[in-house]
Amino acid sequence: MKGMFLTLEGVDGAGKSSHLEWLAAWFRSRGRVVRMTREPGGTPVGEKLREIVLHEPMHAETEALIMFAARREHIERIIRPALAAGEVVISDRFTDASFAYQCGGRGLAEARLEVLEAWVHADLQPDLTLLFDLPTEIAARRLATARSPDRFEREEADFHARVRAAYLRRAERHPERIRVVDGSQGLEAVRAQLLAILESLP
Repeated sequence: MKGMFLTLEGVDGAGKSSHLEWLAAWFRSRGRVVRMTREPGGTPVGEKLREIVLHEPMHAETEALIMFAARREHIERIIRPALAAGEVVISDRFTDASFAYQCGGRGLAEARLEVLEAWVHADLQPDLTLLFDLPTEIAARRLATARSPDRFEREEADFHARVRAAYLRRAERHPERIRVVDGSQGLEAVRAQLLAILESLP
């Protein structure tokens, strides 16, 4: 059975992580083996880099380079082997997040990240990306009641608005891959949207 690479994206507080297990269960109910993972992270090296990038202040370019370093390890150690084995890989974030956060949020030139993307995974893109979208003020209210915020979650509202706008631009450029999900709705309404997308897959 052919492997499938599915990624979940969205601003902090969009609720994507709450649907990860549900998505995995849907694929498993259809006889698929599912590998759930996340970025930054997914490997021992990646998890150490995750702690650094989420909590240590740094230059925007340093941040981008760490993200892609963790991603390279993630691809080689987790994603490619799982896909080769015919598994469904569901990753909480991938390269769309770098374009949203480091380009949209931090203001780095997209051309710089395009070079890194071509270097790290020129021949690998997700088969499907679910972009959980909602107004940033709603996301902020959700984060206010969540765990202790990390370095990205503590950013000002303008930062998160730029991240959201960058995500939506990515969706416009890659409509064949990125499907926008209205994350402002209730849990069951969001899952109804997800089910419609999943059932439309070839």
